Parts: sequence; C-alpha cells; structure tokens
Amino acid sequence: MGIFDKIKGAIWGKKEEAAEQPVSAGAEPVVASAAPAPAKPASTAAAPAQTASAPAAAAPAAPAGGGDVDIAAIMDAAVKRNGQKLNWRTSIVDLMKALGMESSLAERKELAAELGYTGDTGDSAAMNMWLHKAVLQKLKENGGKLPADLQD
Repeated sequence: MGIFDKIKGAIWGKKEEAAEQPVSAGAEPVVASAAPAPAKPASTAAAPAQTASAPAAAAPAAPAGGGDVDIAAIMDAAVKRNGQKLNWRTSIVDLMKALGMESSLAERKELAAELGYTGDTGDSAAMNMWLHKAVLQKLKENGGKLPADLQD
C-alpha cells in the first residue's frame, strides 16, 4: 500500500466513523462493521456481495469515486482530535500529522516519487508545496470534496 493510499484510507476511514456516529435515534445505519450481512437473508442477489465485501469494509480504504467525502470537515475534525496546532490546509506535514501518519522527509520523498514529482527532492520546501497540492488534487479525483479556496 502506497503512502497516498494510506492518506486516502485514513480520510475515508474517518468518513466511515462520522457516518456511524449520528445513527442513534432509531435510524438504520448505512455503514456498520459486520451487522448488516446477517440481517438480510439471501433473498436478494446483492446479499452475497455484501457478505463478501464485509471484510473489506473493516479496512479504512474506500473504492475510488465512492461518493462525495467532505475533506475539510474530516481534516478539521482530525486536527481537533490531534490537539496540536496544525494547518493541514497549507502544509503536507501537518496534513499527515493530523491523520496520525509519519511525516518524515523520507516519507514525503517516497510520497513524491509515488505521485510523480520531477523536481529536486533536496529542495524540501518546493517539494512540500507540490506534494500538498498534488495530494489534495488526488483526493478530489477520488471523490473528495474540497472548499473552493483549496482547488486550482
């Protein structure tokens, strides 16, 4: 699994957590860990597919284009939970830290290689700016919804 997949998985996983929490006043959960598979008998053709995908639902990674994901809301909540003063909107390091990921130079260089960075990885400031923009763009391409000020 690549570093971008870890970023995406962390964000989409937080979307799953957020989707589960508001379900309290008798509404049926849309996303749950393993409960929905036994609840539906094999009377529909979709039931076996749901059962087969139940283990995948436990993993934080989500399929590309799996619906709109409000990146800003998820990241703002992640920063709040982290407790540090992090500016994920401008910093790839802070974005990674907010998601509980390692943000070392080696990790960022690996992410840069994964995303096709052709600049000088020795110039970490330029690389970091490019990485931040590239990660946000890839999140958008994968179903992430970004505020206008973070889009190009």
